[in-house]
Amino acid sequence: MKQLLLIPVLALALLSGAAQARAADCYADYKAKQDNPLKLHYGVIQISGPCKKGAARQEIAARLAPTGWTLLNVISVFGPDGLQQRKANAGTYFLRF
Repeated sequence: MKQLLLIPVLALALLSGAAQARAADCYADYKAKQDNPLKLHYGVIQISGPCKKGAARQEIAARLAPTGWTLLNVISVFGPDGLQQRKANAGTYFLRF
């Protein structure tokens, strides 16, 4: 009987680990600003929460705020396959936050 219960528990643990791995492979590109004097930047950031624009918006804003940056918009969310094409444009803000 214990063996029958062990199989679903192991399957659930494996599925949970796969979902966490997918979330770790989520990135977003965004635009942010600072005031006085006005500064703008384009950046790429790794997202640890759900790989969706709305969730990314909240996470990015919270991570930028302590450094004085205000999130303007999230352009897109994407997987690791989109990193290299955005690296040059992000410059020093590539995976900085």
